[in-house]
Amino acid sequence: MARQRSAQAHKKVVDAAVLLFSERGIDATSMDAIAEASGVSKATIYKHWPDKDALCLEVMSYLHGVDEEQPVFDSDDFRADLIAQLQYQPAADRKALREKTVPHMIAYASRNQVLGAAWRTRVIEPRRVALANIIKRGEKRGALRHGIDPEVGIALLLGPMMYRHVFSQKLGQKGPKDLEVQVADAFLAAFGTGKQRPVRG
Repeated sequence: MARQRSAQAHKKVVDAAVLLFSERGIDATSMDAIAEASGVSKATIYKHWPDKDALCLEVMSYLHGVDEEQPVFDSDDFRADLIAQLQYQPAADRKALREKTVPHMIAYASRNQVLGAAWRTRVIEPRRVALANIIKRGEKRGALRHGIDPEVGIALLLGPMMYRHVFSQKLGQKGPKDLEVQVADAFLAAFGTGKQRPVRG
């Protein structure tokens, strides 16, 4: 019973933090505010997380579905795989909250290098690795020319996604629906060999 109550309190705090971080930002959200919104005492909160940064990291991990197994897009169609990877949305039910919270996290992490490093390792790195693997497969199978710097490739692919997260939210714009397709085609125009097969309908 005690373990069940602890798990319930844990969930209440995470849910409250998610909403407050997305609405107010991370800097403007205090642990007192989270305690009040969740109905869980600060003493109990600090039993689960040593500080707000630790709670923030768990919130971002939850919003990005870090606990979910990521699919591997590996077919004989490089372009389709690349688009699918760029379009992949973990924890789809949390997408709206994730999109509201990511700009706050980017701003907060820019002033907190330790948390920023932990966030990149736990949340961003799996996506980077997935893209790096797709690039390697593309080179191996002849869809991409050899010798692409993986870091340059990943930056070109992820950059527009991050730009959309940050600036579209601030300006109240959704951005193009087919951004992932346009990014994939631009990447292939720069690095492709023309041997990739077309996307099947």
